[in-house]
Amino acid sequence: MPNSEPLKPYLLAFPGPLRDRLVNAVLSGEKVSTTGLLAEFEAEREELPPVGERSALIDSAGMEIAVVEITEVRVLRLGDVDLQHAVDEGEEHGSVAEWRADHERFWHGEDMREALGDPGFVVDDDTMVVAERFRVTERL
Repeated sequence: MPNSEPLKPYLLAFPGPLRDRLVNAVLSGEKVSTTGLLAEFEAEREELPPVGERSALIDSAGMEIAVVEITEVRVLRLGDVDLQHAVDEGEEHGSVAEWRADHERFWHGEDMREALGDPGFVVDDDTMVVAERFRVTERL
């Protein structure tokens, strides 16, 4: 008998072109990892996802697109993110520096600062991040 409990939403970025690009990268298999700020989990009073958790990948229209399963969760310093993780994010970054510059633009953006409740929020090497790996288990 199928589990009738609804899946938690799995949200990448904010609704709009970036989310759409990331969702497409997940569906194509290019994106198998993502990085969030530990501060974002804390601001939302959200627990880190346990390995094995299944969630519904949500597109910009709020539609459930696929089921993803968490396969690894690591909390580490931003300065310790490695090239393999950056490449596995599926955004065509050729170096950790390129990946980081892209993520800093996002994390220093107005939407993220508003979500964190900190208009002056900035990251540095010691900022704690949550590096997740996942796999698509089902398309909806």
